[in-house]
Amino acid sequence: MAEPSASLVPSTEPPVEAPAAEGAEDGASTSKKAAKKAEAKAKKEAEKARRAAERAAAASSPGAAAQAEDLAKENYGQETHETKLSPDAIEITLKEIGEEHVGKTVELRAWIQNSRAQGAKMVFVELREEGNWTIQGIAAANPEGTPVSRQMVKWVGGINPESFVVVEAVVQKPLEPVKSCKVSDFELHITKCFVHASAPTMLGMTLAAANKPIANFSDEEAPVEQAVEKLSIAPAGEASAIPAASMLTHLDNIVMHKRAPVQQAIADIRIEVKDLFRSFLKSKGFKEFEPPCLIGAASEGGANVFRMPYFEKEAFLAQSPQFYKQFEIAGGRKRVFCIGPVFRAENSNTPRHMTEFTGLDMEMEIKKDYHEVMKMLEDVLLHIFRGIKERCAEEIALVRSVYPSEEFLLPEPGKEVRLTFAEGQKLLREEGPEEYRNVSDEEDMSTPQEKALGALIRKKYKTDFFVLDKFPDSARPFYAKEDPANPKVTNAYDFFMRAQEILSGGQRINEPVELEARIRKKGVDPNSPGIKEYVDVFRQAGVPAHGGGGIGLDRVVAWYLNLPSVHLAAYYPRTPKRLLP
Repeated sequence: MAEPSASLVPSTEPPVEAPAAEGAEDGASTSKKAAKKAEAKAKKEAEKARRAAERAAAASSPGAAAQAEDLAKENYGQETHETKLSPDAIEITLKEIGEEHVGKTVELRAWIQNSRAQGAKMVFVELREEGNWTIQGIAAANPEGTPVSRQMVKWVGGINPESFVVVEAVVQKPLEPVKSCKVSDFELHITKCFVHASAPTMLGMTLAAANKPIANFSDEEAPVEQAVEKLSIAPAGEASAIPAASMLTHLDNIVMHKRAPVQQAIADIRIEVKDLFRSFLKSKGFKEFEPPCLIGAASEGGANVFRMPYFEKEAFLAQSPQFYKQFEIAGGRKRVFCIGPVFRAENSNTPRHMTEFTGLDMEMEIKKDYHEVMKMLEDVLLHIFRGIKERCAEEIALVRSVYPSEEFLLPEPGKEVRLTFAEGQKLLREEGPEEYRNVSDEEDMSTPQEKALGALIRKKYKTDFFVLDKFPDSARPFYAKEDPANPKVTNAYDFFMRAQEILSGGQRINEPVELEARIRKKGVDPNSPGIKEYVDVFRQAGVPAHGGGGIGLDRVVAWYLNLPSVHLAAYYPRTPKRLLP
């Protein structure tokens, strides 16, 4: 028999008396709070019950079973020889992706730049190709568990940044442009993802650090107490609070250094400079040739050469292709040029010097006056400056976003700035800083003098590019021809960018008797090894008057972009203390 309802059972307890009147308000307040708590607790319990019911229903559904089985396991993992991608997938690069790819399945090989999980069912990844070409990828789990499962989403989100992956995806249009990626109007809905080459969990230098401006260019090893710099930038995927790394750290982590978009932009500009130099001179009838790097005697009679054993002899690394350019003219060519390495054994540890750099050299026959040569060099450089401004606008903007600089000023056509050395010194004496009031016309300029003169010319003529002509005899080598009207100066010139020298050149002596006399005047024995052979070339046959110049490619790139060091413009800078990598 059922128990009677509690409401029908007579109470044996005495009735509870009502509280005193003065406490009635407090009692009511307490009752309301208790009621609210009870209501909140009831809602919480109801929500728990609802979620439990959903989980139970999901667990009993076919989709849950599929997720447990991981039906997407064939669509992700380490790439092997058995990895299969859809034969119909279109192989693309991010440079070529367009509207015609929307809705189509594509195959992309790229680096994982970073990733961001959106719960357990979705992960966003940033995929990067060469340079700063990036696109957003999305891996979202399907209820059916294929082609993407929750396990796959978790795995994709755990790939170490800078790993190289192969993805298969459907190209779609995002709801809004993805501003963080260069390819902002498209995104990839990933269906397959395989790691081709995994990056370590801890990078020696992250991409974010590699793309920051370098301030310290010292080749010295950092003291132990400063070595924390490497550790502080090491965690893969760490965000923007990363300190800038030194050049030493960059070169010790050369892979990440070269992956940085800013470094690739500099390299791309460098390529264009070489191409513009070559194409312009070829259009003017110049022939390219290849001088040797190994020579049998110290070229130009200088001491700043690298010596090395060469079988049973001694050899040297060429510090200039100068003699060989002249040999080409002597050999019947009218106009020649070469592009190649130049070696200088100078113990100069400055942002302006390297022990190996790339030279852009030219030489040509003079018909009437050596200024024909100077004008040709001026024209090729102006062609380069205007060409990279047009061809490399995007790369220049990228570099300036990391290394801010003012626009490189060029003279208007027909208003090129050409001063004699004496006129440059006069300008310094009259308008330059006080310490240059007594500079001499017969002594070479120091680097501070060059910079002071460059600042004056920029202010006075609105240009960062100018020429100084008629250098004093004391500042030029033995093969530089003296000015017939004034033997104290030579038919030689230097070119400047942003007040720093990037080219030296002039007319060469082409008569052996005159050449030998000048060699003796310079205190050099004309019969010394290397020099005798050089003079003998001009005795073999008549050689026309000629002249030329040598341009430092690294300096052209560095000074055009106003970089803090020429080392940034080199692929693998060599200094007195650096031979690696």
